Amino acid sequence: MKWITDSAFAGLEPVDVFHRERQKTGVTNDEERMNSHILFRRAFTLDGAPEKAEVTVSADDRYKLYINGEFAGEGPAPAYHDCCGFDVIDVTRFLRKGRNVIAAHTYYQGLINRVWQSGDRRHGFLFSLRAGEVVLVESDGSFLTHRHTGYGQTGRTGYDTQFLERYDSRAPEVGFEQPDFDDSAWEHATVNETDDHAPGACRNVQLCFENITPARVSYKENGCFVDLGGAYVGYLTVTAKGEAGQTVRIRCGHELNEDGSVRYKMRANCAYDEEWILSGKTDELRWFDYKSFRYAEILTEPGMRILHVGFVARHQPFTLTANISGRYAGDADVKKVWDLCVRSQRYGVQELPMDCMEREKGTYLGDGCYTSLTNYVLTCDPSVLKSFVRGAFATARVTETLLSCLYCSHMQEIAEYPLLLPELVLRYLRLSGDAAFAEECDAGLTAVLEGYRKYEKDGILGDTGQWCVTEWPANYRDGYAVVNDGNKPLPEPHVAINAYYNNAIRALNRIRISLGKPAYRDEKPLCDAFNAGFYDSEKHLYRDGLTADHISYIGNAFPFGFGLCPDPEFNEKMLSMFGERGVTGTSLFATVPLLCGLVRLGRYDLVKSAITDRGAWLNMIAEGATSTFENFSRDGKWNTSLFHLQNTHIAIFIADIDHNAIPV
Repeated sequence: MKWITDSAFAGLEPVDVFHRERQKTGVTNDEERMNSHILFRRAFTLDGAPEKAEVTVSADDRYKLYINGEFAGEGPAPAYHDCCGFDVIDVTRFLRKGRNVIAAHTYYQGLINRVWQSGDRRHGFLFSLRAGEVVLVESDGSFLTHRHTGYGQTGRTGYDTQFLERYDSRAPEVGFEQPDFDDSAWEHATVNETDDHAPGACRNVQLCFENITPARVSYKENGCFVDLGGAYVGYLTVTAKGEAGQTVRIRCGHELNEDGSVRYKMRANCAYDEEWILSGKTDELRWFDYKSFRYAEILTEPGMRILHVGFVARHQPFTLTANISGRYAGDADVKKVWDLCVRSQRYGVQELPMDCMEREKGTYLGDGCYTSLTNYVLTCDPSVLKSFVRGAFATARVTETLLSCLYCSHMQEIAEYPLLLPELVLRYLRLSGDAAFAEECDAGLTAVLEGYRKYEKDGILGDTGQWCVTEWPANYRDGYAVVNDGNKPLPEPHVAINAYYNNAIRALNRIRISLGKPAYRDEKPLCDAFNAGFYDSEKHLYRDGLTADHISYIGNAFPFGFGLCPDPEFNEKMLSMFGERGVTGTSLFATVPLLCGLVRLGRYDLVKSAITDRGAWLNMIAEGATSTFENFSRDGKWNTSLFHLQNTHIAIFIADIDHNAIPV
């Protein structure tokens, strides 16, 4: 099988989109070819239906596959062109004796963002159909191709992460997937002989596509209102009839305005306001891109009729295997928080543990360390975690200290994020006993820490030239005195990044010792330098910087969580500080270390107080959450995503697992 494309992409020289974000490279979006919907078809004949048939399929950026008019699957998971994954799908049930038709809808977004490695002028479709060892069809020049002219745009939304669709049911390509569609005017596909895609060893897991019946559909004079009953990720399905050229407006969101209309200009910097043009026949809305929302308004012109409304949720396969720990048995509030996290993981994780499904639509290294571990704890399925870790290591092709957003063309480096990886691998090793995966990760983890070592002086990690989040958003930093906005050098080494650095080295040492290997390096001199540089032995707390006098809750949460302080009075100080400020004094990144510190001290009473804090997860539920928010409150962040997986991490501390495996 070969990568095929259409004439507009044939022979194009790819653009290198990989660069350090702060450098001026002149790399921009591929404005000429962006938002390209490219179709492929191939008819073939079978003497009889095979007992078993599978397709191996991939695309750049995305495909939706149909066989004999029926939807067979979509993918692939986001990946880099030199290690792209592939899907293997059992299609036996779709095939029949006689004439069969394969149809694929492929997509090239063309934007440099957090979604795919796009904007690089690479497009292609790769396909093979086998019955046992017999190849029935492979992608080659016998496939026919054509642009789908029915997909326009009304703008972009998020962080330039998706086009708002204008779908035109009058387009001649509507119904292209049906076996009797007339493709006689289509051109033959072009085999890209110089294609530089290199399939990796990753066989993707197909997403689940679940039909959701809306909890409420209220019809009115100018359309209808839809409440799915909870937040989902996927595709609205609508059947409507009207005059040719009439336009349906579709607005979606997670909240309602005071007047009951849908808040489609969402908090998360997205505005879901799209159009659908009718053909005069009975039409079906065919969104290509997915969206995350709970509510929808379908606004019609006079004379139109909405005949059916539904929703198809897409998500990673999810089977809950974990239980709530006995120490929380019978606690109704803990059960509410648990159910919220389980539902969020069930419907939120796509091919990868995404940051949020509206704004970024991408996988961040920092958040993903927690969300992928949560997914493993809940399901005992390591596939999401392993794909995530491998994706992180794949960014070493760009910079040895890794990128912050995986499998995409958005280049961003956040200093703390890669330093979470050794602890993630160690936690997974302790929970699973999977030494083979730890062995696979050893060289990559070592290389990352060697990359950071270049910025170390006298045992203290200095300015890496990267943004240091510390805590997010900034109003949760408790006045942290050493701040880097991502564009300027840090004024001095600071406690948070050095706590992460010490913890990462110690975690790698424990991984290597578990594998029967020598430690990566002696951690004691580093820990001594850390405590000598940042610890105030009179106040029994850590300063934010080497010369900063300021002491913050956040700056102390990391050494507390990582167990870096030998002074027992420090733990008492932190327990007192937790009693004053609780879990709501932290946000996205200090919360887990803080809870780990409580677990390390055996203070499950305080862990429970965090779980059931009325200002934390229970506040999300009080505000109507059916999925975890990006913050404990809708208003806690200026652009809060209302379907964000980071805060599902509390399920790790609720689950009936060996919690001694959690703190390093």
